[in-house]
Amino acid sequence: MGLDRLDLIIIAVYLAGITAFGVRFRKRQHTLRDYFLADRNVPWWAISLSIVAAETSTLTIISIPGLAYRSNMTFLQLVLGYVLGRFIISFLLIPHYFRGELYTAYQLMERRFGGKLRSLTASLFLITRSAAEGVRVFAVAIVVRITLGAVLRGFSDLQRDAIAIGIVTALTLIYTFEGGMTAVIWTDVVQMFIYVGGTLAGFVTLLHLVPGGWPSVQSLAGAAGKFRVFDFSPEFFKVYTFWAGLIGGAFLTTASHGTDQLIVQRLLAARSEGQSKLALIASGFAVFFQFGLFLLVGVLLYALYHTAAQPPAWASYDEIFPTFIVSRMPHGISGLLIAAILAAAMSNLSAALNSLSSSSIVDFYLRRHPQTSDRERLRLSRASTLLWALVLFALAMLSRNIKVVVEVGLAIASVAYGALLGVFGLGVLTKRANERGAMVGFFCGFVFNLYLWQEQRLWAAVARSTGFSLALPRGGVPFTWYVALGSSVTFAIGYAASLLYARQKRKGVHA
Repeated sequence: MGLDRLDLIIIAVYLAGITAFGVRFRKRQHTLRDYFLADRNVPWWAISLSIVAAETSTLTIISIPGLAYRSNMTFLQLVLGYVLGRFIISFLLIPHYFRGELYTAYQLMERRFGGKLRSLTASLFLITRSAAEGVRVFAVAIVVRITLGAVLRGFSDLQRDAIAIGIVTALTLIYTFEGGMTAVIWTDVVQMFIYVGGTLAGFVTLLHLVPGGWPSVQSLAGAAGKFRVFDFSPEFFKVYTFWAGLIGGAFLTTASHGTDQLIVQRLLAARSEGQSKLALIASGFAVFFQFGLFLLVGVLLYALYHTAAQPPAWASYDEIFPTFIVSRMPHGISGLLIAAILAAAMSNLSAALNSLSSSSIVDFYLRRHPQTSDRERLRLSRASTLLWALVLFALAMLSRNIKVVVEVGLAIASVAYGALLGVFGLGVLTKRANERGAMVGFFCGFVFNLYLWQEQRLWAAVARSTGFSLALPRGGVPFTWYVALGSSVTFAIGYAASLLYARQKRKGVHA
């Protein structure tokens, strides 16, 4: 069926409207506190919704339904861990962030250990966040390639991807560049209502399209095990089990929401420590509802396409939901859904741009140039936002050959999170850890997670070059365990190294 003029008008109105709405906040930007922390004057509920929007990207909306279509709803076990992790952060890390005037998560590392570890953790954030974000931004191209194929006819796949990524990046840059964190948070709130509302509209439409309605969905999808949520099997190397989900999800969220500037920046923008905690915990329950909705959409898609004698063969499961929107949704609603998917992309991208810029300026530039005037700081912050937009555009184009974007994006982030969470744990849970020991643990944990991520390729290369082969679990250690294992290695080695360095120092003093 494809999109018609009404759909394109809805998409264009959304893009223009959200950009104009964000630009309205330019006049409120006078200092670095305004630009990066929204003057710490945002209500908790807006921060809560902004957190949800910031962690929801295009790849979430298109990949999670595809995941349920391919398997079942066991991904929700990971989301239970997301909720648990938020309670851990509220009691373990947020109190430390509200002691003093902090702008980034990594200032806490300098206060506890020293400048070297602050630079190290901030550098890792910049590298891995930009890499993971490049994958997320590329998901926009998947949607646009399918939905606007007729409009972009005559362009090559490379050109269509560049146009799609370029449009969304440019429009997001405009309001992020002008309005800073205030614009980011309030556009996030609007965009969350748009993409959740659009997904609900898609859910209702799907339910009406499946012959026999919900009873038919229950029968067909239930027989295929699509409604399965819990898997208590003891298989360590299985991705979505209850234990991998609850433990792995808790560690992943404690790292992503407690040590990643993308989310910590929002927590620091709250009016008080109590409001910051309330915003974070409330976002967990909103996220659980949201992922449940996305997974149910995938189950309905399975029921719809498997009522046919021969279900379609998909080149990628990420294409299922966008293809349905274009080919089966009524005009108007399909335009709303595409606008919803773009809303998720823009909210996630704006969060990345502002957090990458804040860490670049606060953790690096201002440490060497502390006397910079407020006006110059604001100018440099905007220039940094522009620079990061160009970097993410380039990285998104380099991500074009990735097939399963949601798991790749989570895996890239998890590689860094293990080391980050480990050193933050050393900082807030121990008094005897020191900077040298923490840095040793940090490097060991990061290399260990890097190995887990690439172990299959590494051993395959060894086998090709030496003829020696090692039987490994199929698929290796799943990404759900990366943070738990990596942070444990970082913490244990970092603490042991700290004690060793302290003992050597005492011996040196006595000598």
